[in-house]
Amino acid sequence: MQTATLAAAIAALERHLGFRRGRLVSMAQRLQNAGVIPTGAPRTPPQLTLANVVDLVVAYAADAPLHHAPRSVEAYGALTPGGANLGAAPAGVKVTASGYLASIAALAIEGDAGIRRLRLEFVSTWPELAIHFEDGSTYRFQGVGALSGHWQSTGHRQSLTINGAALADALQEVFS
Repeated sequence: MQTATLAAAIAALERHLGFRRGRLVSMAQRLQNAGVIPTGAPRTPPQLTLANVVDLVVAYAADAPLHHAPRSVEAYGALTPGGANLGAAPAGVKVTASGYLASIAALAIEGDAGIRRLRLEFVSTWPELAIHFEDGSTYRFQGVGALSGHWQSTGHRQSLTINGAALADALQEVFS
C-alpha cells in the first residue's frame, strides 16, 4: 500500500486544487485529533494512505466549521446513491460515497483518462455529492431518505466543485 506524507498531500492539494494551505493544516489537525487520519511519531511525519488523502479532500470540500470536520467526513462517506436505504441490500450492492470516491482516487492514480473528465460537486448546505460526467449526466449521493434531485433545504445552495483532472494530478503527484 502506497503512503505519502501529510506535508506532500497538503502541498499537492494546495497547488492543484487551489485549497488554502492554512485551512488544510487546520483540517488535518482536527482529523488527526479524531483519529480519522494518522498522526506521526517523534521526528516521523504522518504517513497517509490514499483513503486518508480523500478524507482530507472531503473535509475541506464539505466547508463545515473546523470542529465538524470529522463528522463531515463520516456524513459524506455514508451518503448513498440517490438517498436509497441500502440497509437490507446484499453486500455487493452497498455503495457509499466513501467507496465511490476511493474508486475514483485509485483510478486517478492509475492514470484513467475518464476520471480526468469528471467534476465532483460537494454541496455544503446539506450533505450531497454530485458526480458530473462529460455527457451531462449526474450521479448523486445523498443522505438516506433524501429525494434525489430535489432541494434539501430552504435558502441558498452552496457547493464546491473539484475538477477531476486537478484531483488526478494532485493524487498522482502525491502517490507517484
